[in-house]
Amino acid sequence: MNRFEFIQRSVFGTAALILPSVTNGQQEKPLPIKLEVVKEFVNVAHGNFARLKEMLENDHLLLHVSNDWGGGDYESAIEAAGHVGNKEIANYLLGKGARYNIYLACMLGHIETVKNVLTFNPGLLNSKGPHGFTMLHHAKQGGEPAKAVVDYLQSLGARETKIDFYAKA
Repeated sequence: MNRFEFIQRSVFGTAALILPSVTNGQQEKPLPIKLEVVKEFVNVAHGNFARLKEMLENDHLLLHVSNDWGGGDYESAIEAAGHVGNKEIANYLLGKGARYNIYLACMLGHIETVKNVLTFNPGLLNSKGPHGFTMLHHAKQGGEPAKAVVDYLQSLGARETKIDFYAKA
């Protein structure tokens, strides 16, 4: 027990045992989330909205986790919802503060965002998202609301759906 912990426990008694540990005025990070929980959360984000909500309500730290499927193929819950076109889950996660990205913008039909990003960095046109899915794949998963994005990407020469994840760029 260091001096700070001694003072904390002396002043707060047993309540200090349940308070987050603080060192030098900074709260320590929580322990890593178990890999099987991360994998389940990302898996349910593909389409099991009820379970996703239940898991997120039980542990808000799941919002930003990514599962490593191997070979550099990382996927977060928002990305899982994006590449399968699950707008209900995607919008729910966005409402909770999930990180928005260009692939999600394609799926949701956010044409101005897509145009702005590709104007700034045209080299992203055929970039690989989770599982090697391109922006064009995500846009096609968005259905009719994302048709303008599909048309725009195709006009720029975007490649079809999934490209070889392991091929060099």
